[in-house]
Amino acid sequence: MNEIVSIEIIRYLITIIADRIRVMNIVIIGYGKMGKAVEQLARSRGHIISGIIDRHLMSSERALILKQGDVAIEFSNPESAFQNISEAITEEIPVISGTTGWTDHLNEITSLVQKKNGAFLYASNFSLGVNILFAINERLARIMNHHTQYDVSMVESHHIHKKDAPSGTALTLAEQIIENLDRKKEWNLSPAQDDTLHINSIRAGEVFGMHEVRYTSDIDRLSIAHEAFSRNGFALGAVLAAEWLYGRHGVYSMKDMLGL
Repeated sequence: MNEIVSIEIIRYLITIIADRIRVMNIVIIGYGKMGKAVEQLARSRGHIISGIIDRHLMSSERALILKQGDVAIEFSNPESAFQNISEAITEEIPVISGTTGWTDHLNEITSLVQKKNGAFLYASNFSLGVNILFAINERLARIMNHHTQYDVSMVESHHIHKKDAPSGTALTLAEQIIENLDRKKEWNLSPAQDDTLHINSIRAGEVFGMHEVRYTSDIDRLSIAHEAFSRNGFALGAVLAAEWLYGRHGVYSMKDMLGL
């Protein structure tokens, strides 16, 4: 009798542990450096990579692979991201996307998610540190709105392979500043009028990502910055986002996931 009870307890505990881990079948869309980093991090957390979708696959092959997944993590390129995300949502697969340079189609994706009762989480940057930077940047812009002696500018640096400029992270920072700083109306890659936020975009070497916001007056400078040392922070954030999104419905951001 005691042995039967012990076996039942063990089975119960295994069920609880499995539920907490919630092993997922993950489809990776885009198998570049970020896709490979996501694969490694996902496996290290016990998840199964059920399929990989790259640009060489036909539509029918892509659909079959998507059907095998619980969630898709998409890091591709600005030209194919919208199609990739749309296909996954159409197949009723929750999607995590970190591709930048395509978000002029974000409203269309939002409508598709609502139509399919799907789930989608987009972030211009999945790094925990960057998302903390976003929270600080927003608060700092509100404070500096009252200190007009400071002009604000931004510099961002990435590897030479990055196609979009400025980066999606820089655009998020810029949008936060413009929303909270009355004296800035738009951003520009070239120094321009006083009401324009200048973003200096640098593409050199193999830099993983550096973003700095600078407030400069005649007597001093105040700055906030983040620098990534590897892709692992981005990959881990994406996998954590997938774990969080699974079972939810709607359109989310890292701010929702992190409670920021």
